[in-house]
Amino acid sequence: MLQFLKPSGRISRRKYLLLFVVFYWTNIISLTKMYDAYLIGDILSFSAFGIILISTIVLLLIQSIKRLHDIGLDWRYAFYLLIPPPINFIGFIWLALKKGDKGENEYGESPLVSDVI
Repeated sequence: MLQFLKPSGRISRRKYLLLFVVFYWTNIISLTKMYDAYLIGDILSFSAFGIILISTIVLLLIQSIKRLHDIGLDWRYAFYLLIPPPINFIGFIWLALKKGDKGENEYGESPLVSDVI
């Protein structure tokens, strides 16, 4: 479980795509709920969905860094994913489609060997 929160290592395309879908849709739902809470003036709901939104953005960036490592790129490229949608969506999809390095690279062993998903 702690490995999920660490930006070190590598993950496969399949695992990244699954996590991307879960986190991105959670972000969209959180944004719509925040808007609804803003319209009715519910500060508590607005704050709760804001915390969920920020948490899922951070978790998605951590998984994106791992995916960048699998491709053989440095973590600094994750800053491009902070560009607002829809531009960042293209970057996330590129990460899901780009094949990773075969075998071991400087960031660890191939995730195809160790990933369960």
